[in-house]
Amino acid sequence: MKLEDLVNKGILDLSPYKPGKPIEDLERELGITNAIKLASNENPLGPSPLAIDAVKKILNDTHRYPDGNALRLKECLSNKFKVNINCITIGNGSNDLIEFIARSFLSDKDSAIYSEHAFAVYPLVVQALGAEGIEVPARDYGHDLEAMKKAVQDNTKLVFIANPNNPTGSFLSPKEIESFLDDLDRNIIVLLDQAYFDYSSYNNEDVGFKLLDKYPNLIISRSFSKAYGLAGFRIGYSVSSHEIANFLNRVRQPFNANSLALLAAEVALLDDKHLKKSLEINFDQKIYLMKGLNDLGYDCIPSEGNFISFNCNDNSQQLFEGLLNEGVIVRALGVYKMPNHLRVTIGLPQENEIFLEKLSKLT
Repeated sequence: MKLEDLVNKGILDLSPYKPGKPIEDLERELGITNAIKLASNENPLGPSPLAIDAVKKILNDTHRYPDGNALRLKECLSNKFKVNINCITIGNGSNDLIEFIARSFLSDKDSAIYSEHAFAVYPLVVQALGAEGIEVPARDYGHDLEAMKKAVQDNTKLVFIANPNNPTGSFLSPKEIESFLDDLDRNIIVLLDQAYFDYSSYNNEDVGFKLLDKYPNLIISRSFSKAYGLAGFRIGYSVSSHEIANFLNRVRQPFNANSLALLAAEVALLDDKHLKKSLEINFDQKIYLMKGLNDLGYDCIPSEGNFISFNCNDNSQQLFEGLLNEGVIVRALGVYKMPNHLRVTIGLPQENEIFLEKLSKLT
């Protein structure tokens, strides 16, 4: 018997998620030491210094298992956002939470809905479970909520909404999301993926956790990987009804969040000064980058995240490889069905200057 006859049929046609190229790989390939990475939407300022100091102090205790219930981090989240501690679920990054939710509510008899040009992990996790994935065409590179409502089938159990959306940066107002939830069957679970919430809330009214009181089928997830700069620690959380949280914790692996990540998140959550500085730099530099790209003749998708996707027409692969050879790593978007676009993360001022300088040489 062939191995493929033994494995879960849902994974046969899957391709592994491809992250942005690591700096060390590019530097080794090119023999350089000054590459910059603007591919994975990381906070260029890095984590809160207070979080790093706190983590250093507990390194000698890492022979002990972490708190499997993440109680202290949950208490911090509960106090900061005024949510019931029993409604919080902690994940090894928000990707972990996507997995919990899909495993809790989908079987091979069910379907899930997501938008074209949305986060690549949604179709991966749906397909891996043998469920039917229903991709709804995007509108202006964002979620078409009306079309998503019309796409609902009798077996639809789950809807994914990313707000802001990655990789396009499109943004849905609270009114649009609430209207969608009003019209949706309460037996369908909605994951509102707010990995980039902090960036969008800097300049917009955004959806808050109060909406959960009205819609018990809603789950809101957020991440410490982006604005809080803890991508390497892998830590995120969701807030939902107590009942949903109970189900999510049934499929959660024991000790899924490590001790260092739990403490780093706890301390970073309280460092408002560092978060504010990160958001201010992103806001200012996004304007600078958008203007620079426009001046070079590139059409940019308006973004409420910490990245910009821009249209290179039929030249995207050449530009992507050219930038790599110049020591600049950006993100090609073919996996998102946007083969003519590249995505650049908003970096520090000097990184953004280098990016525009190198892109100008290739344009």
